[in-house]
Amino acid sequence: MFLLRHRVLNQLSHTLKQRYCKLVHLSKAERVEFLRRMALPKARENPVIFKLDTPDFRSLFTDELKSLASLFKEYGYEIRIAGGAVRDLLSGVRPTDLDFATTATPEEMKEMFKAESVRMINMNGEKHGTITPRINDKENFEVTTLRIDVVTDGRHAEVQFTTDWMLDALRRDLTINSMFLGLDGSVYDFFYGYDDLKERKVKFVGDPVTRIQEDYLRILRYFRFYGKISKEPDKHEADTIKAIVENKEGLKNVSGERIWMELKKTLEGNFAGDLLMKILECGLGPLIGLPENSNLDELKLVWGRSKGLKLHPITLISSLLNNQEDAVVLNSRLKLSVFERDLALFIVENRTPKLHVKPLMPYQQIVLKINNKYAFQYVVEVLKYLNSPDLVEFQNWKIPKFPVTGNMLKDMGVESGRKMGLVLAELRNFWADHEYKVTAEELLKQVPDVLHLLSEKKKNK
Repeated sequence: MFLLRHRVLNQLSHTLKQRYCKLVHLSKAERVEFLRRMALPKARENPVIFKLDTPDFRSLFTDELKSLASLFKEYGYEIRIAGGAVRDLLSGVRPTDLDFATTATPEEMKEMFKAESVRMINMNGEKHGTITPRINDKENFEVTTLRIDVVTDGRHAEVQFTTDWMLDALRRDLTINSMFLGLDGSVYDFFYGYDDLKERKVKFVGDPVTRIQEDYLRILRYFRFYGKISKEPDKHEADTIKAIVENKEGLKNVSGERIWMELKKTLEGNFAGDLLMKILECGLGPLIGLPENSNLDELKLVWGRSKGLKLHPITLISSLLNNQEDAVVLNSRLKLSVFERDLALFIVENRTPKLHVKPLMPYQQIVLKINNKYAFQYVVEVLKYLNSPDLVEFQNWKIPKFPVTGNMLKDMGVESGRKMGLVLAELRNFWADHEYKVTAEELLKQVPDVLHLLSEKKKNK
């Protein structure tokens, strides 16, 4: 035990050594667990692996970024590009967003920016160590102090600021997201993220269980980045999947909005159907709003025949739903947008093929009858779901204009408001049922019958 303690202490930063010394009173079992959690994963002695000098990297250096860099240098603080932007640059992709990490504390940054008359915005990030300066009143930069997650509950973390770049890298989720990039092009890679990126591997930093228990949403982030990085649909590492399965219950306490944010990106990426099957295989379905008896056979069928059609995430996930009640439960868990909620309900209701001598007519009639601005998109997704040979023809269909207007009905004595809306709806249905060939004059002849029908319905209520 002494040798183990000595070896681990040599790996720990001064901050962690202090924490360790405070925990000597723990029981043997508790102490072993602490050591397991605190021991650093295999790390490079020299984290600088090479200098990056690509057109994409050089293109980042706007006048504003140059001003920001010189400001931090003048005040003696280090600043580096962090996380996803580094991963993207090393993958040959120009990042759309830049995040920066620094050794300066939030207070030190605020003092520096105030002294230099630099405006700061979005002060809400300050408690997490993020300050956002606006340089030259033109470009914003999110700059976050290096930190350690001292206490976590699987959703939120109590942070402690540090100047140790390796400790900040250690608190990140995946090795490919744990790298830093100096503004001189130096790539800092403590935990072999670049190696994993080259080999298209998605691995947690250090112990997967520890990383997941810090934030259970990382379970779904793993699948998202697997689809982004991996070259094969099902080449997961056994210890990663084991950690996910053993800690899946933690997703119960993660908000639906955060779950859907990650899941949606997964379903928009590569291997979407395969990853959704893996998510179910890991037992995550009921925890993220999917039914216990998810229709896996339907998912396999839809994914197998529609891979080249770029299905909307809701379209793919709807294959697992057995009925509209399942769609309601999914919406309740994930807090979908109105468009997404109604798309799920629409697909479940309309995914059974509609037989007609004119294959597209039933779908065209749906668009004309429901008079919803999203109806056309809903039908497109149903046709993708069915891998319909008529999809392109439908997409090229020009929606005809309903020939009757409110003013026409007003001229016939129909009062404005709800009653006029009901009359228009009935006329629209009649028009659609007659393959939208009925003229305005012919439709207006139906108004007396429609008014009589509505009157009878009101009496019978």
